[in-house]
Amino acid sequence: MSLCVAIDGPAASGKGTISRALAARYGFAHLDTGLLYRAVGALAADGTDPIDAARALRPEDLDRGDLRTAAAGQAASKVAAIPDVREALVDFQRAFARRAGGAVLDGRDIGTVICPEAEVKLFVTATDEVRARRRFEELVAGGADTDFDKVLADLRARDQRDADRATAPMTIAPDAIELDTSTLSIAQAVEKAAALIDAAIKDADNNGSTV
Repeated sequence: MSLCVAIDGPAASGKGTISRALAARYGFAHLDTGLLYRAVGALAADGTDPIDAARALRPEDLDRGDLRTAAAGQAASKVAAIPDVREALVDFQRAFARRAGGAVLDGRDIGTVICPEAEVKLFVTATDEVRARRRFEELVAGGADTDFDKVLADLRARDQRDADRATAPMTIAPDAIELDTSTLSIAQAVEKAAALIDAAIKDADNNGSTV
């Protein structure tokens, strides 16, 4: 089986949590593609040219302890707007998507650019306020000194930058299913997403497909 599940959406929508849960449920490999850009952004903040950083990215670069910070998220959004950075990371992501055993990838352009042929496409979202509250609580729990209004402003600025970039902007694929998690528990959101995967697997079995 090489079924690909593409999950896109803005920051703090729940797509990462849902993706990890689905990967564990079905035994699929999981790739948080945003982590690639966070790593490149962090290297760029350290003084490395972002294009060089993307081309030379190593697995150990994804293990940095500062990749989940608000600063890393903003840096990721900035380097993600550079076409050569995105191009340098495309082949890695596409190869991962078609690995044997199935794969779940989450990001902002998986269903539109990286894996437009994915068998399952989801666009996970939530209201700005709900997403900001989630991110704020996450940052505070991690010891960050911030406030809700700043987190909300940063989130909206990042959304705008991701949606407006010239190369691979964040957008909903025409054949993606939108999943609003504003009022859903994690378990409820996972079940809704799992129903789509189950349907794709059943459809493949009925058609004699090898996905």
